[in-house]
Amino acid sequence: LEDSPHDQDIQSNQYNSISPPASPAELDEPFSTYFEEKVAIPENVFSFKKLWAFTGPGFLMSIAYLDPGNIESDLQSGAEAGFKLLWVLLGATVIGLLLQRLAARLGVVTGMHLAEVCNRQYSTVPRILLWIMVELAIIGSDMQEVIGCAIALNLLSVGRIPLWAGVLITITDTFVFLFLDKYGLRKLEAFFGFLITVMALSFGYEYVLVKPNQGEVLKGMFVPYCDGCGPTQLEQAVGIVGAVIMPHNIYLHSALVKSRDIDRRNKKEVKEANKYFFIESTIALFVSFLINVFVVAVFAQAFYNKTNWDVVRILACFSNHTEGVVLGCFFGPAALYIWAIGILAAGQSSTMTGTYSGQFVMEGFLNLRWSRFARVLLTRSIAITPTLLVAIFQDVQHLTGMNDFLNVLQSMQLPFALIPILTFTSLTSIMNDFANGLFWKIGGGIVILLVCSINMYFVVVYVATLHSVWLYVLVALLSVAYLCFVGYLAWHCLVALGVTCLDFGSRVSNRPAVFIEEQSESNS
Repeated sequence: LEDSPHDQDIQSNQYNSISPPASPAELDEPFSTYFEEKVAIPENVFSFKKLWAFTGPGFLMSIAYLDPGNIESDLQSGAEAGFKLLWVLLGATVIGLLLQRLAARLGVVTGMHLAEVCNRQYSTVPRILLWIMVELAIIGSDMQEVIGCAIALNLLSVGRIPLWAGVLITITDTFVFLFLDKYGLRKLEAFFGFLITVMALSFGYEYVLVKPNQGEVLKGMFVPYCDGCGPTQLEQAVGIVGAVIMPHNIYLHSALVKSRDIDRRNKKEVKEANKYFFIESTIALFVSFLINVFVVAVFAQAFYNKTNWDVVRILACFSNHTEGVVLGCFFGPAALYIWAIGILAAGQSSTMTGTYSGQFVMEGFLNLRWSRFARVLLTRSIAITPTLLVAIFQDVQHLTGMNDFLNVLQSMQLPFALIPILTFTSLTSIMNDFANGLFWKIGGGIVILLVCSINMYFVVVYVATLHSVWLYVLVALLSVAYLCFVGYLAWHCLVALGVTCLDFGSRVSNRPAVFIEEQSESNS
């Protein structure tokens, strides 16, 4: 393994041979981070008290499964296929959980998040390209989240707050909320928990109000079949997978787990932390799955298989309003405003976690050591500028095409999170005793290949609708460069997975890590 020059003189206390980032004390200027406060872990055996101490990172991670892009995918799925694609949503959530497990283990075992490990493992050009790709994914996700908030504010104000003003309000309150961690990390996590609760209550109220057929819901959830489905429903199924599994969320989760006070010199503590984080992530994604089911069921009941008279009413609503207003047409004004509150909570929470993702990715890949305000301002500006331009020049009724493009953009970035996380969690030189076993190597490789293939299908379907020769030529040229870079990452990954015949000049190594015991201050 090759460490960057600024890490060579730093003593390690990890199970791996990668040095940690420089400490704030070694820097010329004060450097504040999300991790200034560490949550203490009780010493007792398995207990709910200890699980509570680990609770937080998984729920922040789960917000990416509830962002406005996911809500849009849910309502489209319900409207086009009814309850028939709920099993796809369930499967995508389970796959997401397995991938988040890898991200959490990397952060716990190494003490570094995925962007920091990439910075130390890849050479300069691939590292910069990887950062650009992940940054594009964050921008795409952020645009959906901020515009989701702006639409919610537009609905709650009965059109008085235009889209561009809603974007500015969202940007402003995001800056305010992001500094809540200065009052304590647990308070910030509690605030996110509150927003998730608002979503659960809002969308849960809609679910109870429309009274969907529970038998059909359960059948759609556990019977992997779609009777009478065609190309439209297939595209919706692919869209669900693309919306649920977000590339920047892998980077985010690997960073958030660093907020717990774990002695990584103690193998038992590391193993225990991995177990608790997995339990917490399972609970968090179960909650997010239920909320997504609420949304799918509401729109399946409102839109799917309606009579001609119902279609006339729907078209009348659509002529002037968005999907949320249609709920008001069918179920009364209370349903409209409660829906808007849920969308506002989804957009606001996911915008905040998206900002954290941007900070972690930029700090890790570029090794930035700027002031906290400068980092937030830069990451916000990169993501918000295109969003504001869209909000100024587009109205609420013409955002569907942009949403499809953003979904395609994020689908294309998936390999740049999934391939590195499988690569580094499979290396004993990084993970030591916690490296992926044969089952996880093979299973992880198959899952990642499946997910990337599904998303590439979604990209191909989208490109086929462009109907422009020049765009086809441009896409073809970009595809060559894209596939070359994915191939480079896949080569490193295959070497890490044990395909030794490909190990010619790869920077990755599977040599066992050297454990270096760091002496405590009392013994120094």
